[in-house]
Amino acid sequence: MREIMNRDLQPLADSHPTLMSIATATADFIRSISIKPYKQRHHPRELSMWENLNSLHQVRCQIYREKSAGSRPTIVVAGFVPDATEVVEFQRPLLRRYGSIYYINYPRNGFNQQLFEAQLADLIEELCLKGERPVLMGISFGAGLVVDFLRHASEELHDRLRGVMLVSPVLCTADLIRPDNQRTGGVRMLESNLRKILQADPENAEDLNRQLTRARRCFQSLFEAGAENRKLTARHLTIRQRIFSVLEHTSNLGGYERVLALRNFKEPDQGRNTLFAGPTLIMLAEDEESILVPSSPTLKTCSIHHALSRIFPNGRVCQVSSRDEGDRVPHASLIFHQHCYNPRMEIWFEKLHNQPLLAVV
Repeated sequence: MREIMNRDLQPLADSHPTLMSIATATADFIRSISIKPYKQRHHPRELSMWENLNSLHQVRCQIYREKSAGSRPTIVVAGFVPDATEVVEFQRPLLRRYGSIYYINYPRNGFNQQLFEAQLADLIEELCLKGERPVLMGISFGAGLVVDFLRHASEELHDRLRGVMLVSPVLCTADLIRPDNQRTGGVRMLESNLRKILQADPENAEDLNRQLTRARRCFQSLFEAGAENRKLTARHLTIRQRIFSVLEHTSNLGGYERVLALRNFKEPDQGRNTLFAGPTLIMLAEDEESILVPSSPTLKTCSIHHALSRIFPNGRVCQVSSRDEGDRVPHASLIFHQHCYNPRMEIWFEKLHNQPLLAVV
């Protein structure tokens, strides 16, 4: 089916761009019917922060829900871009099979990690009050937010999670930026941009804005590189349109504060304490080193069994590969390599959600 769609849609996109724009808008409209803003009724932690955050409305994440008849929901926390509502576009049918999907989209005009963690904790607790234990799914930078959340969360909150999935996790700054004495092998575009942002003087608005503008172009280039030589469907074009919209409308302050959150992440093995004792799946792409640096502490931890089992006693690492040397799976490529990710995700979800039944048997 995918081959038929690619064969038919690409010539259509080339010869009838207006018609393709209509198809893209239609796909976007259908998504908006399914994915709607979610209003929490239980948010004591968030409310307790109102007095301490004068601009709370600017740094508050937006939570969306895609309803399902199932009672085993998934909470999605995305990377820098795209939004959570876009990054799992090709995993939505799989996740809906088990329960509703909750998407946490970052604010456009700022970011506050403490408020993010308060909103996430309140959401987990609200689902628990409904008798549901969610799976927490973090992607790239979002995986770092998830792990930092788990580091600070109470054991009670840990127990309310059914499992954790980390896709191409970026758990600390050292995953993306090499030490000065190891900067060999050429220039890395994302590393160079992040380094300059972190070295910029926050009081020098002109310099900071210049570096963040470069970072926007970097993320656009990363998406275009993933799309290169591919036949894109209307769904791909919709995601592309939304990614570019996110980059355009996220303020420099919003981007900068997310980078500051990344800077504050601890290395995964630091402290050597258990981060999460429940079922954990870590999905690494076969070409992670296109984004993560060779000295990445996360890659090192995932490659050493005793180091991983110390922080994730019930953790499992799987490598996602395409078996095609000409199309190796890069970092967090859920959009372009869903056919590689989804079967592995499905196996893990089936085992995870059948655990209670197996325990009874």
